[in-house]
Amino acid sequence: MTPDIILIDDDANVLDACREVLELEELRVAAHGSVKSALAGLRADTSAVIVSDVRMPDHDGFDLVAAVRKIDREIPIILMSGHGDIPMALRAMRDGAWDFLEKPADPLHLIETVRRAREHRHLVIENRQLRLSSETDAWETRLIGHSAPMVALHEKLKRIAGAATDVLVIGETGTGKEVTARAIHDFSGRKGRFVAVNCGAIPETMLETELLGHEAGAFTGARERRIGKIEHASGGTLFLDEIESMPLVAQVRLLRVLQERVIERLGSNVELPVDIKVVAATKADLHQLARQGKFREDLVFRLDIARVEIPPLAARKSDVGLLFRHFLGLAAKRQGRTAPKVEAAWLAELESRPWPGNVRELRNVAERFMLGLEDHAMFDRPAGNSDSLEARMDRHERAVILDSLAHHDGRIGATADTLGISRKTLYLKMRKFGISVAGEGEGD
Repeated sequence: MTPDIILIDDDANVLDACREVLELEELRVAAHGSVKSALAGLRADTSAVIVSDVRMPDHDGFDLVAAVRKIDREIPIILMSGHGDIPMALRAMRDGAWDFLEKPADPLHLIETVRRAREHRHLVIENRQLRLSSETDAWETRLIGHSAPMVALHEKLKRIAGAATDVLVIGETGTGKEVTARAIHDFSGRKGRFVAVNCGAIPETMLETELLGHEAGAFTGARERRIGKIEHASGGTLFLDEIESMPLVAQVRLLRVLQERVIERLGSNVELPVDIKVVAATKADLHQLARQGKFREDLVFRLDIARVEIPPLAARKSDVGLLFRHFLGLAAKRQGRTAPKVEAAWLAELESRPWPGNVRELRNVAERFMLGLEDHAMFDRPAGNSDSLEARMDRHERAVILDSLAHHDGRIGATADTLGISRKTLYLKMRKFGISVAGEGEGD
């Protein structure tokens, strides 16, 4: 049995009492009377957290912290200490302990602290798995998400990335269209460059020469030959962002390139073959624009062969927590700092937001959170003195369940296993807190 909690205390009565409290919450507890016994077989991949007395014979809390840090610096250690041992416990926390409780520990406080520590440990393991999978360049590390829409997107991209066809990427602003295009290029097997062109950022008068290039003397000011973006991308991928902004005249030129795979630089009659994979991106309905006469219909049909639709963040709320922690980790790395703890209540609040700016907006929130500029303090403390302790605990428990359900895409069995409770208990708690999941139990 893999324990949820490794409990250490040389006082058998205290050990039994704490074990009973934790096991009533359906947590798996491995109880030990000494540090030496608890450390035997402890591995860096454990999902357990450690709850231990500070003052014990042979090995105390300091020895425990030092030994555990050699195995895995990120295993949470919760120390319990009598009033006279609090300075010792604080010193142990400075050495790397995660939290401490004053003995005798209040059962509700013990349970809440253990839950927070387990959430933290699960996040650590999850992030390690992400880093490990990134070493193999999996799609999941480029387009992060475990929700059903993202799994479907990954599968579609795997099928079309290496195919000899152009791709149309459709998505709202901030959903990650360029990230998707770069991933398509990287997994296509093409050896050439990834060349990006924002059709909406280039003046209409310059777009043709930007795409096709020009010969010296082709127009006033053209003193030397210039290689265009299409020719520059030969052997690789040409990414045309905001394709809906391309002028009609340039669309005619692009259509010929797509059909013939040749270009003529401005001022030249020489046809040059190009070997490109075109990925065009838009937030608009190109077919509707064609009906309005604002986009060439023949170009729409030429582009719309392999269509990829990126879901908005609002359609994959279960990915919000995973993405937030990913962006928070990136921000912490850039700042050279340790990422702050993220409470389940804060993640639940993030999931409730509409996210009109999609993943880009979420990334900005993570950046502000890292800098202490995001006003999240209200989610990290009780709502007010009028709330009973039971109400505060219920609110926190509901947030933890929502977070775990979201992470496991609503799968009841996986969620119950992660939380260390039975399916029946999870169903009862979900009913208590008014939580429902579409297709409950499917895939378990």
